[in-house]
Amino acid sequence: MSDTPTLGALLATARRRLKDAAIDTADIDARLLLEAATGASRLDLLAAADRAVAPGAADRLLGWLDRRAAGEPIGRILGVASFYGLDFILGPDTLEPRPDTETLVEVALAAVRDGRIAGVSPRGEGLRFLDLGTGTGAIAVTLLAKLPGARGMATDLSPGALAVAKDNADRNGVGDRLDFAQGDFFAAVTGSFNLIVSNPPYIASTVIADLDREVRLHDPLLALDGGPDGLAAYRTIVGGVHDHLAPGGLLAVEIGWDQGEAVDTLFRASGLVEVEVHRDLGSRQRVVSGRRSAQFD
Repeated sequence: MSDTPTLGALLATARRRLKDAAIDTADIDARLLLEAATGASRLDLLAAADRAVAPGAADRLLGWLDRRAAGEPIGRILGVASFYGLDFILGPDTLEPRPDTETLVEVALAAVRDGRIAGVSPRGEGLRFLDLGTGTGAIAVTLLAKLPGARGMATDLSPGALAVAKDNADRNGVGDRLDFAQGDFFAAVTGSFNLIVSNPPYIASTVIADLDREVRLHDPLLALDGGPDGLAAYRTIVGGVHDHLAPGGLLAVEIGWDQGEAVDTLFRASGLVEVEVHRDLGSRQRVVSGRRSAQFD
């Protein structure tokens, strides 16, 4: 490569480097890394491919390509990930938000907008929700961004994760409507909520060593390990609905693709009604929801 590489030459180099490393998303990853390293836009890559790139930016890109080729996710390299059209800063104590989790947000938004949560308007007036194990805050912040009348509380066992979530709430303009509590699930929570959501750890302990390297090497174990059968967090969550889910309120949780029946059973055993298993865009089981009836005890 010359001392003054061009955008086009660097893009070709990036694509080749990632394809040689068997990265399935080599083309899009190469473009994203090049744009971030150089400040170029997508239009620049098309219309100004012969533009020279400063050596420092080229060196930065090459270093990032080495990290991506070694299996580090794009979000970890850039320190930010997109979720539901919003940007979220990442930290070592947080998962990288993934598109699958957008299904959980969709289920919650649909319940609000369709008037299926008592006393809550389609814009979220009257809604007070709880996000258990918030991580980056992606779920809570997105709900608040889409429901301008809502308020929420987010919990996490990790103080580092809570600091990241607070930052993300402020960056996305909803920090004044989101409270935080440090603790394991309901441990630091008082009061009741008419919506409870969670993307808890749900990977069986014995399976973690077999996960893709992008997850196994870069996501925090605390946010992955769901105990011997992957269901430990769900047992804790359904055990708290008696004290924290208001009558007529909705509980919705993300699940692993093969956990629908097991979590459905836990929901029904806890007394929840109208239990549903929702599928993601890939037709995989992704969310279980259930409602607390007025007769719930």
